[in-house]
Amino acid sequence: MGHVVLFATGIRALATRRKRAPYDRSKPLGLSDDQQKEGTMPTGKVRFFDADRGFGFIAGDDGADVFLHSSALPADHPNPRVGSRVEYSVADGRKGPQALSVRFLKETASVARAKRRKPQAMVPVVEDLIKLLDSSSASLRRGSYPDNATKIAKVLRAVAEEFDA
Repeated sequence: MGHVVLFATGIRALATRRKRAPYDRSKPLGLSDDQQKEGTMPTGKVRFFDADRGFGFIAGDDGADVFLHSSALPADHPNPRVGSRVEYSVADGRKGPQALSVRFLKETASVARAKRRKPQAMVPVVEDLIKLLDSSSASLRRGSYPDNATKIAKVLRAVAEEFDA
């Protein structure tokens, strides 16, 4: 009896799942009527990209979300920034529109780089970090981590972010 209830519940759950809204297949994906007449490629912004997983999405200027695989990226941009303006060609993929080739229109300014400290301001920070690491080496030699390991990790991350920006 219990198996019948579970089976019926599973069927009901499958029947009530949302389905994607179909997209218009009568015209090439991602192209507005003006773009079709002019022969231009659609444009948009990188909405999300995960380099570890090798994919992301482009938010097209026409409002369409387009799947972006790492194989569609040029060799000089293997990890695009969120918000980068792109021009792309589109094909009808298995699960919807998919970018085939991507061209970056202009480099977006990095927010981290704009907020980056001047090199002269980093000198005392680096000197303090050297002192902090030097003082922690004694406890490491004795076979234990320093008591202020969390503080050291935070400072190292902050300095790394400044250098990497």
